[in-house]
Amino acid sequence: MSILEFAMQMEQDGEKLYRGLADTLEDTGLKKIFTMLADEEAEHFKVFKHLKENTPLGLPENTILEQSKNIFAAMKESSSFAIDTTTEQKAAYSLALEMEKKSIDFYEEKAKDSQNVEEEKLLKAIAREERRHYRLIEGIIDFISRPEQWLEDAEYIQLTEY
Repeated sequence: MSILEFAMQMEQDGEKLYRGLADTLEDTGLKKIFTMLADEEAEHFKVFKHLKENTPLGLPENTILEQSKNIFAAMKESSSFAIDTTTEQKAAYSLALEMEKKSIDFYEEKAKDSQNVEEEKLLKAIAREERRHYRLIEGIIDFISRPEQWLEDAEYIQLTEY
């Protein structure tokens, strides 16, 4: 299996995981965030597919952290939001975090090894996006662990772009 085929499979797995998580949630805010994560993984798949077919496709602008901040702000304003803090849900979020970490490590390592400049640039760009996903999921885990305190942080420092 080539690097691109492996990357495509990882992105499909990520999309499936995030869509599955979104389907289990009652809270519309968190559901929307996980749907956005799934959509981004689907975009990554398309980018790798086009690269494999020698028809490179650029990455669209990534605004997931900013959009998520807006969703969390709306949740703060809402008088009621349903947060699933079951062990199963926390385990699923931890699995997503682990998946993102593996993706980051894989893309960074393959970028170093790449002999193709376009492929190297793409792998580095995808690794940066996966790092954003990682920070977002960390934020979600913090949020479900202590929602009131987390929402009181007006700047949502956890989601700040580096």
